[in-house]
Amino acid sequence: MSDGIMKRMGLIFRSKANKALDRAEDPRETLDYSYQKQLELLQKVRRGVADVATSRKRLELQLTQLQQQSAKYEDQGRKALSLGREDLAREALTRKANMQSQITDLEVQYQQLQAEEEKLTLASQRLQAKVDAFRTKKETIKATYTAAQAQTRIAESFSGISEEMGDVGLAIQRAEDKTAQMQARAGAIDELLASGALDDASGLGRKDDIEAELERVAGGSDVELELARMKAELTGGSPASGPQAIEPGAAQPQDARPDNPRINYNK
Repeated sequence: MSDGIMKRMGLIFRSKANKALDRAEDPRETLDYSYQKQLELLQKVRRGVADVATSRKRLELQLTQLQQQSAKYEDQGRKALSLGREDLAREALTRKANMQSQITDLEVQYQQLQAEEEKLTLASQRLQAKVDAFRTKKETIKATYTAAQAQTRIAESFSGISEEMGDVGLAIQRAEDKTAQMQARAGAIDELLASGALDDASGLGRKDDIEAELERVAGGSDVELELARMKAELTGGSPASGPQAIEPGAAQPQDARPDNPRINYNK
């Protein structure tokens, strides 16, 4: 596999991983984590200040003891010299001189520790101020983010673009589509049954050819009677009652017989 393909795959993997991290990251949790780390650092600085102060205090106690011992040697040498014991006085002053050398070294160390303590104390105070400022800013950002998140969710709910409302909208749309499909199918089946293109398997409502013809003729008679009534209304006469059946053997009217001489059939 070439280097170009490997670089491209690495870029795609990093981009997808970064996108996944963006979705999973909560700024409020990140701020809380950063604040916790700053508190831990401040605690370490404070422990360092305490350790330096303890060492300084220990040196201070040693210096006090050495200075007291040095003063004691001086008193002893003065007393020995007053008693005529010059040799004892010289020994006491020699020990005082050696002790003074230790006092000088301890004083240098004490000054160094004191300067380090002041430096760490100042750093601790500055760090404390930064931590306090960060805490205030953190709480402000968290409150703003929470409010914006709530506002976004409300707006998405009203607009219907949120994931939950989107699922509800899709479910409603599928239900409406399925209902419309079922209604169309039922209407089509009814039309096919009415036209006779589709047999009714249950046998209910099925009409044979004779029944269909009788219904057609009855419908046509109703139309003819209605038409005759309308004509009678327009001419001012009474509607005809329709053709009368002539019983067998009944006498025909005199005027209707063909041999009546009073009727001229050539008119």
